[in-house]
Amino acid sequence: MHEHGHKHEEPKPTFAIITCSDTRSEKEDTAGAALEALIAERGWACVERVVVKDDRPTIAENIARLADNPQVDVVLTCGGSGLSPRDVTPEATRDACEREVPGIAEGMRAYSMQFTPRAMLSRAICMQRGNTLVINMPGSEKAARENWAGVADVLPHAVSMMAGGGH
Repeated sequence: MHEHGHKHEEPKPTFAIITCSDTRSEKEDTAGAALEALIAERGWACVERVVVKDDRPTIAENIARLADNPQVDVVLTCGGSGLSPRDVTPEATRDACEREVPGIAEGMRAYSMQFTPRAMLSRAICMQRGNTLVINMPGSEKAARENWAGVADVLPHAVSMMAGGGH
C-alpha cells in the first residue's frame, strides 16, 4: 500500500450487478453471486445486485438507474450476451450508454480464449454512461469468473480516469 494521499493510490471501485435472466431468481443466480464474492475478495463494495427479465427496455432502464447512482462506479451485467434470440444485453447496454470502451470487451474475450474457443461467440460489450463503466459479463458462473479474472486489475485505473484522474 502507498502512503495515504500518495498520488498513485487508486480508488476502490464500487459496483452494481444486473443479472439478465428469464429463468433465474436471485437464489439461482450463481454467476451474479460469484461476481459479488469476487468483488468483496478485493475489498471492493457491491452497492446493489438485481435480477431482471431478459427484456431490452428493462435491462436498459436498470443500467441507466444504477449507472446514474453516484455511489456506483462500475455496473456489471450478467448474462444475455450470447447468440440466442433472447440475448439482448449488448443492445440494452447501447441503449443506455454513450461511449464504447471496446478494449475491455476485447481483453475479456482474448483472456477467455485461453480456456475455450467459445469465447469468440460472446457479443459482450463495454461502454460508459457518464462516468460509470458498464461491462457485459457472461451468465455462466465459470465464464463470469474467467472474464472477471481478465478484467479486474484494470478497473481501479479505469475508475480513476473516468473521475478525471491523470494518466
